[in-house]
Amino acid sequence: MEIIPKKGFKGLVENWQSDLLAALSVSLVALPLALGIAIACGVSPMAGVLSSIIGGIVTTFFRGSHIAINGPSAGIIAVILTAIEVMDDGSGHVLNYVFAAIVVSGFIQVILGLLKFGKFADLFHSTVVHGILAAIGIIIFVKQIHYALGTPIENKHILNTLLDVYHEFENINPFVAVISFAGLLLMIFHSKISYKFFNFLPAPLWVLLISIPFAYAFNFFEPHTIHFLNQDYKVGPSLLISIPDNILDAIMFPDFSKVNTIPFWTSVLSITIISSIESLASAKAVDKLDPYKRKTNLNKDLVGVGISTMAAGAIGGLPIINVIVRSTVNVHNYAKTKWSNFYHGILLIIFILLLAPLIQKVPLAALGILLVYTGFKLASPKVFKSVYSQGIEQLIFFIGTLIITLMTNLLLGIFGGLLLALVTHFLLAKVSVFQFFKMIFKPGSSLKMKEDGSYILSIKGIANFLATIKIDNLLSKIPEGKNVVIDFSDSKLVDFSIQEHFHDFQRSFINSGGNVRIIGLQEHSSSSSHRMALKISTVASNRLTTRQSKLKEMAERQKWNFSTESSNDIYYFETFHFFKTRPIEKCFNTIDDGNKKDWMIVEIKFEEGGYVFQEEFKTTLGLIKFPFPIPKFTIEKKVFPERILSLWKHRDIDYELFHGFSKNFIVKVEDKKEMKEFLSEEFNELIEDSKLIHHLESNGEAILLFTDNLQLAGLKQYSQMVSFAEKLKQIVIKTNMPSK
Repeated sequence: MEIIPKKGFKGLVENWQSDLLAALSVSLVALPLALGIAIACGVSPMAGVLSSIIGGIVTTFFRGSHIAINGPSAGIIAVILTAIEVMDDGSGHVLNYVFAAIVVSGFIQVILGLLKFGKFADLFHSTVVHGILAAIGIIIFVKQIHYALGTPIENKHILNTLLDVYHEFENINPFVAVISFAGLLLMIFHSKISYKFFNFLPAPLWVLLISIPFAYAFNFFEPHTIHFLNQDYKVGPSLLISIPDNILDAIMFPDFSKVNTIPFWTSVLSITIISSIESLASAKAVDKLDPYKRKTNLNKDLVGVGISTMAAGAIGGLPIINVIVRSTVNVHNYAKTKWSNFYHGILLIIFILLLAPLIQKVPLAALGILLVYTGFKLASPKVFKSVYSQGIEQLIFFIGTLIITLMTNLLLGIFGGLLLALVTHFLLAKVSVFQFFKMIFKPGSSLKMKEDGSYILSIKGIANFLATIKIDNLLSKIPEGKNVVIDFSDSKLVDFSIQEHFHDFQRSFINSGGNVRIIGLQEHSSSSSHRMALKISTVASNRLTTRQSKLKEMAERQKWNFSTESSNDIYYFETFHFFKTRPIEKCFNTIDDGNKKDWMIVEIKFEEGGYVFQEEFKTTLGLIKFPFPIPKFTIEKKVFPERILSLWKHRDIDYELFHGFSKNFIVKVEDKKEMKEFLSEEFNELIEDSKLIHHLESNGEAILLFTDNLQLAGLKQYSQMVSFAEKLKQIVIKTNMPSK
């Protein structure tokens, strides 16, 4: 059982070292992104830095999250640009009006948090939210590609601006484009370069650093013209980041004179809804990455980001939210408490004071390509593929929301996407309008306690995003540590967003000492094999895939058990360090010994990173359980994919390097003495001779086996993994079985 870090100032004293090291990595990522986001919003670059500083120093003392990082996000670029457009009266004070709208938006967030409106975030369908983020990604990409290529923007509408990329192609400034091209190559290949010095700094910071020599080479510091290929190109200081030498000179104050106008309140509403949804969605995503499985108090978090948003707007800053990219960096650098967010704010002050002269030499194209890359990631083909894997109806919600947003605005995009999801659910349910809404709001779902003290929650009717609050009320009545069965047998339709919600509850409840089993979906069908795909109450197909058929035949020949699903094992695998910060989406195609289940070979689909820069992996793992406690350790061949496990960078204070095993392996242990007693010569030889198994990890009662490439194993490798597991189990039992 993980020891949860202490809270408050006790946590600061206990974990200051790990939190400070994590904050250093975070601040190095945050600085270039904060500058770029501010420029993309049409405000001073320092507005982004000021917001990040406030997000670190102020928000930390009021928020409800544990290891999230607060600051401005790329998600607010589109809404700030819209606010500038609708409130521009030609007076030159439009930014002051926008800052006033940000202050009012923050105040509304504080009120919403105090009124405990955080739970209403679940009413926004997760696929619709991702559709909004994809639309924002396209807007960022289209707006910033012009800065990255040095071409002018002639149109304000997003679709016309996209066409301008084609029309202005012949006018690309090569002395700007070459900087962007170099930065893009660096962003793409940074994670694939194994040179340790290069990996010391994050990719965004390298993009800024490598752009400075170009500024000197083309002399961006004086206005002049460069003749190239029979054409003249203008370069000069206008192509560089402009920040004041004195940080206080960047402060701007809000102007509330537009408070009685419709554009002002439209802007306030847009900023409030978009920033609140993204912040709460990010908080929930970070909770899944938290190795200690702590839950964010969403109401308190609204208050925290609201207070800091008011503070930021009051001095010319941007809205503050939970930022998923920086939070992911924080988690993967082993932050323990909220103080990593505070440290990152302090470090940003130090960096901006020391590096201001250097930042003034960075070309705008470097920030432009950073945001182009970010925008692409939000709406890449991989995102569409991921949504499609969840079901064709999810792709309809996603694309529909995206198109509505691009054709109108963010507010209409959200509510249009929710309406599209609701209409689709209605058509799939095939009932009358009256019956449809009755099955949502009065479905007859019930919670009952059985004689043995366990609980059964029966979900009936239509379980979609509108039913979330009613379902939450039932879940809140279940005491921690109990056995719970959630039965969907009498449900007509179970939406993707609801299943996400139940699986989050299941993970959290199991971590608190309880047990949750989900049943009743066997007779439901879906348009996808995804474990959380929308389910309709009809007879489902049980046809096996070609791979499953071959695995089943092999298992029958060897007299092993084979199962296509193994969802209950997800939460056990999460007790291993590797999966503490890598959420498992699915366990499937399980083979075991058929008796005591002493060993198991299972295929796992897991995620790396948050939902913005998320990657998915499928791999085959072995699991060996022991009838007695064993040391907690990690043994890894040095050739194991470092970009996935990053054990070299592992700084977890609970583990330390163990020497004397083999020069070909890295060993991390919790207790050196205990590990030394555990190892035997036979154990060492088996590991050393294995060409298939490259990584072993113990959680104190079982050992997890990884193959050499983190991919699905072939049929021959299954037999090799089983043979290895059986030999390893025999060796460990023979040399470590406690005497009776």
